[in-house]
Amino acid sequence: MPLSPLVTVVAALLASAFSSWQLLNAAAAADLPHFREAPAFRNGPGCASAPTIHIAMTLDAAYLRGSFAGVISVLRHSACPESIVFHFLATDPRRFRPAVAASFPSLPFAVYRFDPAVVRGRISSSVRSALDRPLNYARIYLADIIPRSVGCVIYLDSDLIVIDDVAHLWVTDLTPDHVLAAPEYCHANFTSYFTDRFWSDPDYPRVLAGRRRSPCYFNTGVMVMDLDRWRAGGFTRKLEKWMEVQKREVRIYELGSLPPFLLVFAGNVKGVEHRWNQHGLGGDNVDGLCRDLHAGPISLLHWSGKGKPWLRLDAGRPCPLDALWAPYDLLRREDQLFTDS
Repeated sequence: MPLSPLVTVVAALLASAFSSWQLLNAAAAADLPHFREAPAFRNGPGCASAPTIHIAMTLDAAYLRGSFAGVISVLRHSACPESIVFHFLATDPRRFRPAVAASFPSLPFAVYRFDPAVVRGRISSSVRSALDRPLNYARIYLADIIPRSVGCVIYLDSDLIVIDDVAHLWVTDLTPDHVLAAPEYCHANFTSYFTDRFWSDPDYPRVLAGRRRSPCYFNTGVMVMDLDRWRAGGFTRKLEKWMEVQKREVRIYELGSLPPFLLVFAGNVKGVEHRWNQHGLGGDNVDGLCRDLHAGPISLLHWSGKGKPWLRLDAGRPCPLDALWAPYDLLRREDQLFTDS
């Protein structure tokens, strides 16, 4: 039986709308780099009862290559990769969602919008302009953006690769009441993360008193976060208050989004083995500085600092450890655009 004129018109309108939606998505992602499709990673034996692991990351154009390398590194080393769900934060989800789907067609993921206006009035300049990007502060708002059905996440920066099964990090015990877990570095000079004006104030340093332990530096690029406790304790607002002190009252630190985390959590962090954050491979804030690995076993390599491995490799001036990042690079180069590789 032929379609009625009304059904024909509706079908045509739906087809036109779908075509427009596809064109809008394609246009939004047109200025992004081209990436290869990652292989499909399947669960190994014994994964039927594996827990769902939630991982949070950010997406932006400058670091997208690093984010994709991080994703594939997590999947490649997981015994149960199909049990991992990724939660991405981006200022323009429509721009990045097609790129993720194209490179990881079997990946369970969601892309949420992070509104940069939330932090724009709270960000003060730091030692590196890259640290002043609004998206660098998105980790503060994970508990507000990710659905409340997700009670815990592993947050990962976009300049790292995982070379171990992330399930070992996921089972970090946060009981009885820790909000987050991370590798701590108590040999670092904690006082150096804040200005003399902070330490000379009669009130500001008191916030660090009464902690479980003496406050220690920890790197916020790798954290296990209990989002339920974060929400219940109002920790987003606690971090924002220190950002407002810095912006509106007196300059108390120089280093982006890290110091507010130290002020709120240092001394109350659940310690994790250092193997889960071999950080500083980007040479801190010095151009061209190559770092060696820390002593001990390694589960995660983190190019925190100014030097990113993809930039140094492209420039032909890599550090030796950048070769460890290269196998996870999904960038499709110009000579590969018309191949099946």
